[in-house]
Amino acid sequence: MSQSGIQHARVRRALSLALLTASSWVMPQCIAAPASATTAAHTNVPQLSQNALKVADYAVAKYDAAMMQSLTQLVSFNTQAVEGQTPDTNPAFLGFKSSLKQLSQELGLDYADHGYVVLIGLDANSAVNNESKKLGIVTHGDVQPANPALWAQSPYLLDTQSEPGKLIGRGTEDDKGAIVTAMYAMKAIKDKQINRDRRIELLVYLAEESDWEPLKTFLASYTPADMNITIDAEYPVVTAEKGWSKITFTVPNITISNIEAKAEASTQAPTLTAFSGGYFASQVPQQAEAEIEAVSPALLTKLQTRAAAQQGMKYRFENHCVDKLCNLHIFADGKAAHSSTPEDGVNAVTHLAALLSPELNDKPWPQTSASLTVAAMNELVGLGIYAEQFGDLAYKDDFMGPLTLAPTVVVQTQKGTEVTINLRRPVGKTPELLAKQAREALALWQDKHQVQLADIESYWGEPMVMKGAPQQQTLLDVFAHFTGIVDPKPVAIGGSTNSKLFPNALSFGPAMPGVEYTGHTEKEFITHKQFMLNLKMYTAAFIELSAVK
Repeated sequence: MSQSGIQHARVRRALSLALLTASSWVMPQCIAAPASATTAAHTNVPQLSQNALKVADYAVAKYDAAMMQSLTQLVSFNTQAVEGQTPDTNPAFLGFKSSLKQLSQELGLDYADHGYVVLIGLDANSAVNNESKKLGIVTHGDVQPANPALWAQSPYLLDTQSEPGKLIGRGTEDDKGAIVTAMYAMKAIKDKQINRDRRIELLVYLAEESDWEPLKTFLASYTPADMNITIDAEYPVVTAEKGWSKITFTVPNITISNIEAKAEASTQAPTLTAFSGGYFASQVPQQAEAEIEAVSPALLTKLQTRAAAQQGMKYRFENHCVDKLCNLHIFADGKAAHSSTPEDGVNAVTHLAALLSPELNDKPWPQTSASLTVAAMNELVGLGIYAEQFGDLAYKDDFMGPLTLAPTVVVQTQKGTEVTINLRRPVGKTPELLAKQAREALALWQDKHQVQLADIESYWGEPMVMKGAPQQQTLLDVFAHFTGIVDPKPVAIGGSTNSKLFPNALSFGPAMPGVEYTGHTEKEFITHKQFMLNLKMYTAAFIELSAVK
């Protein structure tokens, strides 16, 4: 583990103890509060208003079952982006919006459909309210792809049975569960007629996972709230987000020369003919596969021995043999994770590449697109997640942490093997410098292997640091009250949310700090306990930030 990895692990362990002491959540796995955080059983924590506390309790007592029904309905729509379709032409999105409209009407909330954006609101009810004052709640209703083969049942059927206590389904944590929670928090506030001088307005964007341009267009003619909460990340309060970034290139198809082909044929040298893996760009890949021709029994034994030694990986070997030599198909299975937290996953692509490293043979693999791709994975990435081997790309920020890097999609096409590497960058380097360092690393690799990569591109998203948001302390107080964690501090995340586009926007849940985030994973879930805790915290926060003082 790198020095930065050791430091972050220490932070994670410190917060883990704090969370376990406070409320017996599962062992946290990622960066959150400082190591000095302490806990107390709801003593010496901020006191909230009686209205906030009473209505939060009322919301859970009244709407638990209804929330489950609503979440079941929203999860049933596969709101994954489809090329050539929009939320106004895609049947799944139309059904999703129709359900949101019906639910809004049932809850007594206003509803407005703006195509890519849906606004659901609860108007202020104070006699002295200022109509321009709003509390904005920002979320999204689209989802990432899901591989049905890796789920106990359809990803679009809410599964409450296979693992009791968990609500499993695509969107349960990212972000349909949060939408439901926000709407029922607004309903509880409406029921109790809390005197407010701010409108509460939930903005549901429908292309957060694929295209932010329609939202930017919408915001050009829409006046957002002056105070916004994004419910698409984690607690206690997120004040910094890394920039979503990527490097892509294509490894060309290689045709072995006739002379080389004859030489290889005479020796029956094993040849790596296929290598691929990953499902989409923002997911640490759970699966990868490779094919090797002319595998001897000795090489197969080496592969199996090395595979058994890899922690967190499972392998399946299928072979077709003729005269002691086999054509081997290897299937690798790791652990999917959100690519903003690659430490939570086991990357099947990089581990399979490590399994196939050249020292398996007495000499390197014959040069093919597959063998070159494996070489790129091993030499530029390895099993690290901080760009330790990618030239001079690695760096870190004291608050936001290190740049992270994860190969997420490797796909073979007629043109060659297309590689997508997803990165999350903190402040500290310019996009121009990062692009230059990426090009230099790839240039050195190409010179070493005497090969020309095609379609080399990189994109460097902008990190966000939010300072001075007026709601920050209130949100921290709400979190502290309901968890018993004393003096929680803001955190930075590797994710990239729509907070970047809104004034005074801070992320507040729906995931607990340090607990593995399951959005973008296969078998995404939120626990029922967390679903209800979120309802309490959102209800209380909305009241504290919108009620007449």
